[in-house]
Amino acid sequence: MRRIFLLGLGCLALIGLGFALSQYMAPDATASAAQPQILDSVPDDVPSPPQADERTKEMRRFDRYDADGDGRIARMEFLASRQKAFARLDLDHNGGLSFAEYAAKATDKYLKADKGKSQSLDRAEFAATKPVRKARPTAKCPPGDQPASAALVDAAEG
Repeated sequence: MRRIFLLGLGCLALIGLGFALSQYMAPDATASAAQPQILDSVPDDVPSPPQADERTKEMRRFDRYDADGDGRIARMEFLASRQKAFARLDLDHNGGLSFAEYAAKATDKYLKADKGKSQSLDRAEFAATKPVRKARPTAKCPPGDQPASAALVDAAEG
């Protein structure tokens, strides 16, 4: 009975704390009206931001598959990417895929990593098989003390 009472008391305390925090964190309507409008301070020579493409990602994917542009994806259009991938793996071009053909890339990677030709990889050789990932492009933002329009001029000159 005592545990239930303490659990109920704890729940009430948490509810009260949540209510108090929500009142404390609520935005003040009078403070926001007193804030100066940020848009009024933007200079006129700043270019407008680029407009987003209205086509969705799925629409672009559909268009990539629809090779003849008729608005429908035929079975052969849908399977074309798979056929290209299969053709790259089918080294002897016999229309079949053996395990050796399927594993050719991994086999070549293993043979290149096995520097001592010992038919086994030690830790250093295995580390050479680590996949190489493409680096993500980084955003080119202006420094904090330089306005965006000056950064655009600097980028165009350099």
